[in-house]
Amino acid sequence: MDKQEKMNGKRILAFLLSGLTAISSVACGSRGNESPVRPEYSTSPPITVTEYIFAIHPLHNPERLFEVYGPLMLYLSEKLDGISFSLVASRNYDEFDKRLFSGAFHFALPNPWQTLQSFQHGYRAIAKMGDDHKSTGVILVRRDSGITEPSQLKGKKISYPAPTALAATMMPQYYFQTHGLNVMKDAENLYVGSQESSIMNVYLGLTAAGATWPFPWETFQKEHPEKAAELRVAWETKPLINNGIVVRNDVPPEIAEKVRQVLTEMHTTACGKKILSRMPLSKFERADNNTYRVIEHFIKVFAREVRPPEGSQ
Repeated sequence: MDKQEKMNGKRILAFLLSGLTAISSVACGSRGNESPVRPEYSTSPPITVTEYIFAIHPLHNPERLFEVYGPLMLYLSEKLDGISFSLVASRNYDEFDKRLFSGAFHFALPNPWQTLQSFQHGYRAIAKMGDDHKSTGVILVRRDSGITEPSQLKGKKISYPAPTALAATMMPQYYFQTHGLNVMKDAENLYVGSQESSIMNVYLGLTAAGATWPFPWETFQKEHPEKAAELRVAWETKPLINNGIVVRNDVPPEIAEKVRQVLTEMHTTACGKKILSRMPLSKFERADNNTYRVIEHFIKVFAREVRPPEGSQ
């Protein structure tokens, strides 16, 4: 990494850290309305609680991810007696992939490509995020860039979260490849580690275009309207299936089913709706391994037309 790249990384990191806020608790249900916790004394034997690790793929930087998905873990823990959930974030997609495929998590929310891959590593799908119509690739440029056609990105830099990000990398790269830009030969592809970093690279002028997907882009617009106003969506891909919820095969089936039920009924409660709105998401839906077979066709075409899906060539 040269001196300029280090400086660019520090600028992005400084921006991300400047917007950190404390993780908010669930502001609904019995716990949300309690006064500060005070000691309680009981002669009853302690209740045994089984803790499950629940990992979310790098939808956001780790701090933002805990802020958004921490309340979901509290919600699940409140709804399921004798069970608690510990949220795990990964610094980047590569770290998440390694830990997921080594079986480090009991439950996980991977992207669709990671979901399909996880079936070969001891996991199965039990649910998915809804709103498939929003599972598109979004390609941003600066409003003052004058870029109107993908071919204008020839010889320029394009930012993406990671090589294995489906909606935010592979789908945009396929879009470029089929809309006048030989993306792997005629542009410089930078994998910058997170959705926010991909967006910020465009804002700071470090890349001519940056890819993400609607959920992080909507969040960025809400939290940083002045910066977002300097960007525009140049192109958007066709939609595919949304992210999955997978469970490790050695988790008791009755526990997996309870988690599936709580997740897929969240949108029917006021508390659940509030948590979902932070993602932002309308609901979770039931799913199984067959639900994600649709990704196999896209990956075959992508590998033929663009590059091997696991690589960063």
